[in-house]
Amino acid sequence: MVSTPSGSDPIDPAPSGPEAAAPAALKRRRVIAAVLSLVLVAVVVVSALVFTRPAADVAAPAPIIADSATPTPTPSETPPPAPALPPPPEPIAELPAAPMNILVIGSDSRANAREQAAITQATGESQDHRADTLMLVHVPADRRSVHVVSLMRDLYVNIPEYGFAKINESLQAGGIPLATRTVESLMGTHIDHTVMLDFNGFKTLTDGLGGIDVNVTVPFQSTHETQHVFTAGVNHLDGQAALEFVRERYAFVDGDFQRVRNQQTFLRAILARLTSDGALHDVTAVRALVSFAAGYLTVDQGFDPVGVAILAYGMRGIDPNAVVSLTLPTAGVGTAPGGASVVFPDYGGIAQVAAAMREGRLPEYAGG
Repeated sequence: MVSTPSGSDPIDPAPSGPEAAAPAALKRRRVIAAVLSLVLVAVVVVSALVFTRPAADVAAPAPIIADSATPTPTPSETPPPAPALPPPPEPIAELPAAPMNILVIGSDSRANAREQAAITQATGESQDHRADTLMLVHVPADRRSVHVVSLMRDLYVNIPEYGFAKINESLQAGGIPLATRTVESLMGTHIDHTVMLDFNGFKTLTDGLGGIDVNVTVPFQSTHETQHVFTAGVNHLDGQAALEFVRERYAFVDGDFQRVRNQQTFLRAILARLTSDGALHDVTAVRALVSFAAGYLTVDQGFDPVGVAILAYGMRGIDPNAVVSLTLPTAGVGTAPGGASVVFPDYGGIAQVAAAMREGRLPEYAGG
């Protein structure tokens, strides 16, 4: 079943002035950065800061009006007592020392993926959205690194109780539960939790962050809405540009293969940004993340706010340089019955990846 907790309204994008001159805006950017990380890393690497009002919303002090007859305080007056200090935040439980697998789904919905998933869950009716991005995120027991396995959206697989089709159709046909079962069946691996985000949520969170710097290794021009031009080297991407960067495939000779590499590049850029400020060590910040993220994410029923907070806080020791990313092995492209262009899975290679994940050897496998 799909849990769809209600979240707070989106936060306005941070002001463009220097961060040192707007501490409240800086804190707000880091909250949004945390939520975006939560999506891209399957709720694995997240951070946030306490919500504060923008500087523009803080009332200015009352003007001082000169008065020749300044009153003299009465000697009997005593100052009011100082306000009591707020109680310290409640501690967050430590994450059990066991590995965890989380499936991240990027829905291509132009509407509301969470509402569509809920309709499918309640009625069994298919909805018009597919899994544009599929990443299986493995979190080792020591919480020092993250291993990300990308699945090609056009993999031609057997979807349980549906038949052979592209793997991205599993979301359309049966929502989050069927997409999860399909990946579990393909890889022979248990998935502990599933997280989904749609296009609008991705753009809003990136804009709220103030954009993200991404190192573009293969320059290209997008074929999507704005036809954004991505030059070689570091590009500062706003929400729309970031979405076009992670979605593009038609501009590349190898199509979806380069698209997957770009998604992994974006993920690494987010991780580097978040781990540089130490926000994962802030208990209050992690709690703030939980209430904010609920407005953008759809999660499986077993992944409640307490579980999200525990996982987020448990990742505070992550090393961004220890992130391992790879693409699930494939056996080439071809045509499925009916004429659709598909990517065939390499079942032998997939079994090796699954075994390496279970045995904690994924970094060695990826490096070999």
